[in-house]
Parts: sequence; structure tokens; C-alpha cells
Amino acid sequence: MLDIRLIRERPEYVRERLATRSTELAQQVAEVLRIDSERRRIETQVQQLNGERNKLSKQIGMLRSKQESSAEQETKVRAIAEEIDRLNQAAAAADLSQRNMLLRIPNLPHAKVPIGADAEANPEVRVWGEKPVFGFPPLDHVELGTKLGLFDLERGAKISGAGFICFTNLGARLERGLIQFLLDLQTAENGYIEISPPHLVRRECMVGTGQLPKFEEDAYELEEGQTFLIPTAEVPLSNLYREEILSYRDLPKYLVAHTPCFRREAGSAGRDTRGLIRVHQFDKVELVKITTPETSYEELEKLTEDAEKVLQRLGLHYRTIELCTGDLGFNMAKTYDLEVWAPGQGRYLEVSSCSNAEDYQARRMNLKFKDVDGKNRFCHTLNGSGTALARLYVALVETYQQADGSILVPEPLRDYVGVTEIR
Repeated sequence: MLDIRLIRERPEYVRERLATRSTELAQQVAEVLRIDSERRRIETQVQQLNGERNKLSKQIGMLRSKQESSAEQETKVRAIAEEIDRLNQAAAAADLSQRNMLLRIPNLPHAKVPIGADAEANPEVRVWGEKPVFGFPPLDHVELGTKLGLFDLERGAKISGAGFICFTNLGARLERGLIQFLLDLQTAENGYIEISPPHLVRRECMVGTGQLPKFEEDAYELEEGQTFLIPTAEVPLSNLYREEILSYRDLPKYLVAHTPCFRREAGSAGRDTRGLIRVHQFDKVELVKITTPETSYEELEKLTEDAEKVLQRLGLHYRTIELCTGDLGFNMAKTYDLEVWAPGQGRYLEVSSCSNAEDYQARRMNLKFKDVDGKNRFCHTLNGSGTALARLYVALVETYQQADGSILVPEPLRDYVGVTEIR
């Protein structure tokens, strides 16, 4: 979340940056400042009353030492104690209200992020490869997967409902091979440490990375909202060191995990419901970095390169775009999206978002490091998909389809899948 001192000391700057996301957000600054002023006023009153109580307590001690009556002073002390208790409750309520408001205010976009209202304003940063050309009308992944027995959408829906996939036979082996390929690439070549985290997390972990309270309707919750199925491995990986103080010598940390991801997609009814493009459960290999503020933007560029390397190795045409302020994720200061070309769809599909949250998540998680001068400072956190399997799977089978309906397995995957073609 945002630093209350920044809002207090530079309110116009905060309003200006939030307004690049949405003009409505800037209005929240005034309410935060109002509550902050009230909370500080109450705390000042408590300090003054404590001073009065201390003086009276000394007077009571002196009167008692002289064996004189202190009843009047004792009555005043009791009244002050009751007022302090009332004010402390009011201060706690104001503090909670202020924190709840801060949790709902998004991160400030980095100064160099392009300003725009929506995805139409996202500039293209670079393009890799060429769109594949076919001598036949390309099929989409649903037709290919159904004919080749790669997955069974009907039985997946029968088991769990719409939006769940049941991979079968070579389709399941292709998914498993992709996962292993992605993990091996990021650990052996790019220096990430593999983590196998729990798939259930506590509520405070979801708050820590910003999924809650803003996006609670999209989450699968258990135990009356106290635990959640993870929407992404970003949540357990980023929270590994929550409420800890790391040494600057231990940074940066590079973490990678393969997990299933669970999302209700509550606000996405009717969008991309056919096939594998938008589903409620999918596998993903996630990359997380924990860095110092001084190196986080250099690390963002490297993180994006690490994710792009996946698509390059698999020979998939893609483009990298930078998200404008109006399309930026709630927690992020800057984001690059990788969009891979899916011939059967005739469009690009997002398979990775590589982002820098700066200290926004670290403040929510109370994740700090001790710098070279011995000062405790908040870390910067970054994450990116390396990559999301369902859409990568779609692009891969549609790109490598052949005229006879078979699918050529890209060379880097052949040892993992065990075949050169899927027929």
C-alpha cells in the first residue's frame, strides 16, 4: 500500500499520479487525509491527558506522604483514565478505517509509464518472429485437441463445471513436458531457485500481495474467508519472507514455482468461454524477484527477458507491450505484457505480465531489508509469468499444426514429451 507519509507530505503528487489511472481515485486522497488528521488529533489528546494524569499521580503521592486527602485528585485521575480509554478506542477505529482505505488505493504508476485510459493506449515495445503462414485453413485448439484426444472439455465440465480442463493422453504429457521445460529453463539458465509452495494461503497473504480486499469476488475462499486457493504462485512466493528483515547481501532473490492457479473470473462472464483461453483452473510457472529499490527496474528488464526466452525457444511469434496507466494492474507501478500469436484465434493472447510493484506489496507484507548503512527499508517485489500454461498450450498447438491434422512437437520439448509429432 502507499506510504501514509507520502500522502500526507505530497498529496497533490499522489492525486496527480492516481488521476492517470482514474479521475475517481484522486478523490480518495482527501478522505484518507481527513481520517489521518482525526487520528493524529486524537493521539495528541491522549498524550496531553497522559501528561495531566502523570502530574496528578505525583500530587497524589506527595499528599499521601503528608497523610493529606487526595480524593479530589484521584477522582480526576479516574475521569482522565476513562477519557483516555474512550479516545484510544476512537484512535484504533480511525487507524483501522485509514488502513482499510489505503488497502483499496492502487499503486502509483511509475513516472515513465505511458498515460492512457485503456488497452488501446498500450504501446508496442518490440516484436519477435513472424506470424506463421499455412497452406491450409488453420484450425483452432478446440478442433485440434478434440480430434487428437488432447483434452476432454465435456468430461472436465461434468466433473467440476464449466471452465475446467481435463487433459488426456499425449495432451496431458504435453502439458507436463511444458511445465518441466519451463522450470528447467528458469532454474538451470536464469538462476531462479525452485520452490514448491502450498496451494492454500492465509487471508493476510492475499492482502499482502494485493488480491484482497479489492478482488475478493474472484477468489476461491475456504474457512469463511480465512484461507484461499492461490490465484497465482506470486502469492506464496512473495509472502515467503513476509514480516522479516533480510540483509542487503541476500538480495536479489530469484524464486520460481509451478502451481495450479484458481480464479473465479467473476467479472468475465461470457468472455473467451470456449476452450482453454479463460478457465477457472490452470497451471502456471511463476517468477518472483525480491530486490532493493536501487536495482528493481534493472531487474524488471531482466525478468521480462527471462519470460520472453520461453517463447523464443519454442519458436512462437509474440509481441511485448507496455501497459498504460489506465490498464495497469492494481498493485503495479510498471508492467510489460507478453502476447503470443495464436493462429487459430487470429489474434494475440496474453501469456505473461512482468511487473514491478516497487514497495507497494512489501509495505502490506512488512517485508524489509537492512541496507549497507544498517537502516531498515522496504524491499521491492517483482513478478512475472514464465508462463501461463493454458494460453501457451493454445498458441503452441495452433502454431505447430500440420496439414494432415497432426501437431509437430517443437524440438526443445521432444525429450520431455517423448514424440516428435502428435497424431
